Amino acid sequence: MSNVTPQLIKALRERTGVGMGKCKVALEEAGGDLEKAIENLRKAGLASAVKRAGREANEGLIGIGESDKAIALVEVNSETDFVAQNEKFRQFLKDVATEAAELQPESIDAFLAQKCKHDPSLTIDEYRALIVQSLGENIQIKRVKIFPKSSDLSVGVYSHMGGKIATAVEMSGGSGNEALARDIAMHIAAESPSYLQPEDVPSEVKEKEKEIGRSQVQGKPENIIEKILEGKLKAFFDQVCLLNQKYVKDSSTTIQELLEKESKTAGKTFGVKCFLRWQVGE
Repeated sequence: MSNVTPQLIKALRERTGVGMGKCKVALEEAGGDLEKAIENLRKAGLASAVKRAGREANEGLIGIGESDKAIALVEVNSETDFVAQNEKFRQFLKDVATEAAELQPESIDAFLAQKCKHDPSLTIDEYRALIVQSLGENIQIKRVKIFPKSSDLSVGVYSHMGGKIATAVEMSGGSGNEALARDIAMHIAAESPSYLQPEDVPSEVKEKEKEIGRSQVQGKPENIIEKILEGKLKAFFDQVCLLNQKYVKDSSTTIQELLEKESKTAGKTFGVKCFLRWQVGE
């Protein structure tokens, strides 16, 4: 009886870069023998991917794909920035980002196992392996994020530094307001907020900030210390919370004030439901 554990599957994936599903099958066929499983993957046509998978893939680009149903962000990594600028790599990135927007996968493993819409004879992972063979580097699809389209939402996306940084904002208040959502996404690329609002900051993070602040004001009366700590915590929120940050295009207003102003002008209520900021290799 084979001993194919999740840890063994993970180890095979780390050594080969092949999707979890194919790793599981290869291990089952090999009776749990890791080296034989690698041989099986080579026989299946993933030899180049296997040979090069031990090399770190920390460069790459983030692609943005769009369909009638969704917007997708996909990070694809390579070993060198030289390959990331290659036209074949860029075409692969464009293809998989478009595929992700069309297919709306629930996970990275589900995405790798799906058939390519542009070539149903290949799965996404098999397409990746062909690019590995062509470019001679370890190429990995690191992460995928899907933003489904809806009549009550606007999604704004922004690509910065040639695809090294990508941001997205999902905004309530109805569709058709993507320009505002994109402006906020551009702000996020520049200002790197960690949280949406102060209520989202974990209690342990708040306590740590208070602890740091308290160490800086020792010797003062307790009531004065509390007021100082309140001020320091507010300054911290203004730095790390998106809605509290000064708008990068107009430092006289915060993002929350920008939303309120635009809501009044449009006769709608705009609000940021969620956001993300990805940077290659993080």
